[in-house]
Amino acid sequence: MGSKTITTYTMKKILFLIALICMAATPGANARKKPQVKQHTVVEVPKVQPQLIEIETENTQLLLRTTEKGELQQVRYGRKLDTAPFRSTGKRTARAYPTAGGYTPDDAALAVTYPDGSLNTELYVTGVAQKQADGVATTEISLKDYVTLLEVKLVYEAYLKEDVIASHSEITNPGKKPVTLTSFASASLNVPGEEFLLTQFHGDWAFEMQVERTPVPYGLTSIETRRGVQTTQRANPSFVLSVNAREFSETSGDVIAGALEWSGNYKIDFSRGTGGSVDIIAGINPFNSAYPLAPGTTFQTPRMLWTFSSNGAGDASRSFHRWARRHQVYRGGEINPTLLNSWEGAYFTFKTPVLTAMIDDAAAMGLELFVLDDGWFAKDFPRNDDSQGLGDWELNTDKIPEGIDYLASYAHDKGIKFGIWIEPEMVNPKSNLAAAHPDWVVRSPGREILQERNQWILDLSNPAVQDFVYGVFDGTMALSDKIDYIKWDCNRPVESMGSDYLGAQQNRFYIEYIQGFYNVVRRIREKYPDVIVQCCSSGGARVDYGAMKYFNEFWVSDNTDAITRLKIQYGTSMLYPACLHGSHVSAVPNHQTGNMTPLKFRFDVACTGRLGMELQPKNMTADERAFASRCIESYKQYRDLVFTGDLYRLGDPWNTDLYSLMYVSEDKSRAVLFAYSTTFRSRALEAPVVKLQGLDPSKTYKVTELNTEHSCWWGNNQSFKGDYLTLEGLDVEFRRMFDSAVFYITAQ
Repeated sequence: MGSKTITTYTMKKILFLIALICMAATPGANARKKPQVKQHTVVEVPKVQPQLIEIETENTQLLLRTTEKGELQQVRYGRKLDTAPFRSTGKRTARAYPTAGGYTPDDAALAVTYPDGSLNTELYVTGVAQKQADGVATTEISLKDYVTLLEVKLVYEAYLKEDVIASHSEITNPGKKPVTLTSFASASLNVPGEEFLLTQFHGDWAFEMQVERTPVPYGLTSIETRRGVQTTQRANPSFVLSVNAREFSETSGDVIAGALEWSGNYKIDFSRGTGGSVDIIAGINPFNSAYPLAPGTTFQTPRMLWTFSSNGAGDASRSFHRWARRHQVYRGGEINPTLLNSWEGAYFTFKTPVLTAMIDDAAAMGLELFVLDDGWFAKDFPRNDDSQGLGDWELNTDKIPEGIDYLASYAHDKGIKFGIWIEPEMVNPKSNLAAAHPDWVVRSPGREILQERNQWILDLSNPAVQDFVYGVFDGTMALSDKIDYIKWDCNRPVESMGSDYLGAQQNRFYIEYIQGFYNVVRRIREKYPDVIVQCCSSGGARVDYGAMKYFNEFWVSDNTDAITRLKIQYGTSMLYPACLHGSHVSAVPNHQTGNMTPLKFRFDVACTGRLGMELQPKNMTADERAFASRCIESYKQYRDLVFTGDLYRLGDPWNTDLYSLMYVSEDKSRAVLFAYSTTFRSRALEAPVVKLQGLDPSKTYKVTELNTEHSCWWGNNQSFKGDYLTLEGLDVEFRRMFDSAVFYITAQ
């Protein structure tokens, strides 16, 4: 038995070995063929003459250069210096516009997927052109990928007097097949340093533009939004970066401030490596927006705005403010009228007599404009609350049988202007518009259309919807030739994104919605150049420089509480000038916070922006209305300083119990100072001191406190040298929370 078993095993083993030998000797189905390596041809990149590219304002300098190979490098950005030392190739450099390809960047400004699936892009300079006109020096740098033939133009606009540089990219597909842009930033900036303090802005409804300051950690930090619309309510596309600093300063240290000129999804990345620098890449957020670039077409990114200051954040803010007033904000720096808005005074409950009485009171107090807010429209679904009627823009004759022209004429007869509210991008499900055009609503097939504030959002990527939204504005203006002001609202973000119009190209939606919005407001400005238009979006949810090309002002926040507004307006002032800030005096208890604040404190806070009121004047006492008239009259005395002057923040509302700020005229002949007590101070403590800034130390100034019978400062109505006011300041007798003062300062 055992012998037979061994013989069988041996035979099987021999047969197995023979089979292996045969398989090795004879080619079969499993034999591997030797791989065929294709000939690899490297495309030769033409050499170029190395060149230093100088992009300069009066006080700042961005230096780029090309290498012999044609690579574009950033040399430095900062205070203007002699360029001679930077002409050596041995100086430290960074890639000026990093791409996904070649040397691997920590973050890429541009990433492209090509028709063959390739993901690499390497750009080389093909030309540089520079020109100057009207105080703006423009530099255009053309680049090319010699393998894919993709072309990119980087455009830098240096605003000479304002020390602001605007940069954007233009990406062209000269090929015969479409490519897909998966990242397409406007600009990149490398900032050397040992440590960095980032000031950014966060918030929510009634809590916008809260300041957060954090050291920039190693790795990637982003400021971004994916809300589609209302993109600045949670975070703002702007920042202040303190370089080589652990603490924020208004008056000292190197600072770079930036803001993106875009009203949609955005992303600003701060990539800090171990090499001692931060790379900032900013532009449209590529989230759900891989963009197909057709043959022969160009995609232009929004501009990224930069400024540099070697004297702290205050100078950076003032540079942005001057640039915005002179070059960006629609009719920036022009004086917009004081106003009474009907919203918190009447909400949806009004008829003509209520409104005419409010117009009477507005005129009697010295206000210059009355604005009729939400609730005036829709017949079949009357707009008596926010649940219906939005989208049906015909007059509700049950409320105003006489017509809008009657109200506008009534206001004009009283010597004041007239304005009206619209929200043309939105629709209530309960409306004729929603029933007639369900295909106009932003929606995802097969899914519930999510509501917010009982409303849906219209699809502005659709040209037909653009025409409708334009028609809402145009039709509203047709209600009376005496409409002077439009309040444009936008009360919800995009959710469950989808566009019937775009079909299979849904990834174009977020970008083309905003482009559609810009198309509409551009058309409006062509026909109605003189109408004042406020940008409102549940308060401050559309505070950005893209929208401000078409709007005269924005509504800072639906929160009208004065003590909360100190912080909101402080954060907003970092990048956006006071001529944009709609700031209103409202009733107490405040409708958002329940806070009780004195009427004087409320006026002293609201007067730091475009002054308005948002209450029912009939609920004020005679003394309160008289005091309001006094404050409005004094505001008109100095409001040109608020609209056009240089802002100096003298502290902040978080880290001091005495917050103050001032505006100074360009020639330093006039100023206005605001001061606020935010806590109780014991009598045992010395009076807080406010040290002024921005005055001419050699000039003599008279200082007068406004809107009070009993000044809080012993030097009231006296004259002092500018250096005394700067070095010694005003020791104001603030003892109670909500003490406040306004000082008007004039050179003698």
